[in-house]
Amino acid sequence: MHQRVKRLEQRGIVKGYAARLDGAEIGLPMSAFISLFPINPAEPDDYPKRLEHLPEIEACYSVAGDASYVLRVRVASPTALEELLQKIRESANVSTRTTVVLSTPYEDRPPAV
Repeated sequence: MHQRVKRLEQRGIVKGYAARLDGAEIGLPMSAFISLFPINPAEPDDYPKRLEHLPEIEACYSVAGDASYVLRVRVASPTALEELLQKIRESANVSTRTTVVLSTPYEDRPPAV
C-alpha cells in the first residue's frame, strides 16, 4: 500500500495532505458561497489576485454561467460576513450574491477511481 501511495504522489495524482478543521470549534461556524459579478466587464479578470489578501476566503472557483467566480468563505458571524462582503466588493469592484450554508451533509468526497 505504501508503495502504491508513493507512486501516486510521484505521478502528481495525490496532491498533498491536509487537516480538516471544525469551523465551529475554531470560532468560524458560518460558511457561505459568494458569487462575483463584474460591474464593468471591460476591467481585467484578475479577481483572484485582488482578493487573495482576504483570509476568510477558503476557495475561489472560476465558473461558467452568470457569475465569473464563486468563493467559499468561512466567518464567525453574520456581521463578519457582511463586513467581508463589503471588503470583496471594494477590492474587486464586483457585485455579489451570497448563499449561506445551513449544514454540510458531506464534503470532500473522493472520486470513484
